[in-house]
Amino acid sequence: MLNSLPATLWFFDKGKPDDKILFIDARNVFTQVDRAHREFSAEQVSNLAVISHLRRGKRQRFTRLIDRYFQQGMEKLRENQEQVKPVSAQLIAVVDEAEGSITGKEAAINFLQLWDGLEDLEKAYQAYGEKHFAASVSSGEPSDDIEAQNLAQHGLSQAFEPFFEQLHQGLKQLDKTIRAHEAALVEKAKQEKNGKRTQIDRQVKALKTMLEELHSEVKSAESFFRHIRWLQERFPEARYEDVTGLCKLATPDEVKEQDYSLNPGRYVGVVIEEDGKTEEEFIEEILELNQQLEALNQEAHQLEGIIGRNVKAITLGEGYPL
Repeated sequence: MLNSLPATLWFFDKGKPDDKILFIDARNVFTQVDRAHREFSAEQVSNLAVISHLRRGKRQRFTRLIDRYFQQGMEKLRENQEQVKPVSAQLIAVVDEAEGSITGKEAAINFLQLWDGLEDLEKAYQAYGEKHFAASVSSGEPSDDIEAQNLAQHGLSQAFEPFFEQLHQGLKQLDKTIRAHEAALVEKAKQEKNGKRTQIDRQVKALKTMLEELHSEVKSAESFFRHIRWLQERFPEARYEDVTGLCKLATPDEVKEQDYSLNPGRYVGVVIEEDGKTEEEFIEEILELNQQLEALNQEAHQLEGIIGRNVKAITLGEGYPL
């Protein structure tokens, strides 16, 4: 979907229980493909569709969708835990070997140990499943008590939040370690003046590639739980309600007040999304970005010098100095 080409879809239902119109504004629900393109993921489509089911009173469709996300999320976590182990082991070996940095080694070990907490979450998930999940997913039948199931789903979702918070903190520590490791290697090469910069660049690139893999694994594992939180925050009672910036049940009189405009934004309103960062986290992120900018500027300056020397050498007929 192009950002500059909004679209409106209308669904006509002759079996509506009343004359109200359900408006859903999906402008803030998307996956960014590149700078100019957005798309809906399968989960985002399901999240939007379940709003219509809630409006019809089909609350079990909501709880079953969350059950499905729990199931898929746990499967992804188990898979990613196995993938994280070898990547973390490589990171431990490379950091330790390249720098002898206990801090870097400990950061990688600590991150790997954080995944041990998945065992307790697995037990909590199984306990929930024995009471609710099996009936609503395996047999295809809704739970007998939606209120109890919804409450249990909230409790299970909250149990996962500290786990992901710790993973993100562990990754932040690893990010800092890698940056410090890179700075130490560069400084060491400057002092020794032995032309090892190319080798250092390869080492740092390998470290950053490993770290990107860890970020990717955590992001993919958390995605299903983000969808759960998105749904629970907007429909905490597992029943339909108007949500500012997302959905609104409007009467014909309200449509008349809007001069019969069918633009969803006129009805659902606007909500300002916060990033959830504290002032300290925001400052820390800005400082990290500034450090990255300084490193890139330094590298650009070095490349500028190399290009200048090469051009001068070619002009004088001396060939390439490098």
